[in-house]
Amino acid sequence: MTLHLDSVTLTYPDGDGRLTALDSVQLHVPAGSVTAVVGPSGSGKSSLLAVAATLVTPDSGQVVVAGTSTAELSRAEKSALRRERIGVVFQQPNLLPSLTAAEQLQVMAHLDGRKPRQVRDRARELLDAVGLAGQADRRPHQLSGGQRQRVNIARALMNEPDVLLVDEPTSALDHERGAAVLDLLVRLTRERATATVLVTHDHTHLTEADEVREMVDGRLGTYAEV
Repeated sequence: MTLHLDSVTLTYPDGDGRLTALDSVQLHVPAGSVTAVVGPSGSGKSSLLAVAATLVTPDSGQVVVAGTSTAELSRAEKSALRRERIGVVFQQPNLLPSLTAAEQLQVMAHLDGRKPRQVRDRARELLDAVGLAGQADRRPHQLSGGQRQRVNIARALMNEPDVLLVDEPTSALDHERGAAVLDLLVRLTRERATATVLVTHDHTHLTEADEVREMVDGRLGTYAEV
């Protein structure tokens, strides 16, 4: 499955006029590939993720998630699409302090009414995939920053999404742990055939992405330095 944005424009009220956050954005991300998006603060990267996640409706253009056009979907239908087809890795893990690593993942799947045994097995399998098989029963305060971010990634994959949207996953990590998280995201994208968009400030490991795009003033262009 893929993610496709076709001529997407998004504006916000700004005094007597409107501010353009996204300007005729074209983006196509095939399954099993990583598209990295770089750009200065305020360039529209967060707006791009919000539109791709169906959290914000653009003024014009089309967003297609795993073959489903979102233009005519109701609020409830978009919510279901996010739950079933889209995984989001937030900049900060925002883990619930009272829950273990495994329970952080299980909460996501219980929303779909899966059987408890199936949910537990899926959570353990994903924690193993991100290198945390031995940390399943630990709570956030017992995990390092890098480990918490790995739980964050595993949680986003819990419902087997077709599209994975990742917002600055290394911003709170040192270079070594940040590199390990980026390597993990690339590997999981290949293994699980997600269409992954990675917004990042870290230009060090951009060569691992299948495509790198640069956003400036709401326009998405080619990044020339890779």
